[in-house]
Amino acid sequence: MLRADNPGPMTLDGTRSYVLRAPGSSGCVVVDPGPLLEPHLAALAGTGPVELALVTHRHPDHTGGLARFRELTGAPSRGGLPEFSVGGGVGGDDATVEPLADGEIVSAAGLRVEALATPGHTADSVCFVVSAPDHPASGSVVLTGDTVLGRGTTVLAEPDGSLRDYLASLDRLSALDLPGPVLGLPGHGPVIQDLGSAVHAYREHRLERLGQVRSALTGLGAELPDAGSPLPDTLLDAVTGAVYADVDPSVLIAARSSVRAQLEYLRGR
Repeated sequence: MLRADNPGPMTLDGTRSYVLRAPGSSGCVVVDPGPLLEPHLAALAGTGPVELALVTHRHPDHTGGLARFRELTGAPSRGGLPEFSVGGGVGGDDATVEPLADGEIVSAAGLRVEALATPGHTADSVCFVVSAPDHPASGSVVLTGDTVLGRGTTVLAEPDGSLRDYLASLDRLSALDLPGPVLGLPGHGPVIQDLGSAVHAYREHRLERLGQVRSALTGLGAELPDAGSPLPDTLLDAVTGAVYADVDPSVLIAARSSVRAQLEYLRGR
């Protein structure tokens, strides 16, 4: 793991890039090259040869340096969106390749990487279940991007964050048939020692927040507009202030984004 020097309220102590390879493999897979920070990208490129770069979702702290990383390594990249799925090779082949499909198995650096679509944080969020088929004793790990963090909770990011999708994604992670406890490698924060327990706690937290949003609506005497109508800014601000009164002001914009997703969930969109 290499951590980018981009600390902040939303990135914690920095975005984590992961270098993965099976025992004895010279090549590697890099997950989330991170922001456009030349020293970070150079350090990642130095762990090569890089056979493949993967991205968990579109946010620039995970993908801002991807194009430059492809230049440095000649490696192809894959993600849930076409703009991150690009061929590699010497000479800079920038031909678009197919985005990752849900359930697709990718083989590189002696590893088996299964892509799991886990929308919610963003519509294109993907988790990766990684194992080394020739070394079964090494077990499996799950790279969770921003779907499950090592510390704190995940934002349901505008414009396409969805609580309904996010709860379904948490259920999908809970249902993984892996011998436990399974390590989770998040995009931010420390390693998750027991992913199953963390996912359960995340789900409980989301349902608790949803109850708080319902209570806030009741306390404000507010009614949700019909599905398809815009959510008024005054309503978003009032509910955010009531539910997230104790959070640092630096993350209130993110909290407001999650409130929007919770209100959309309540009105059935």
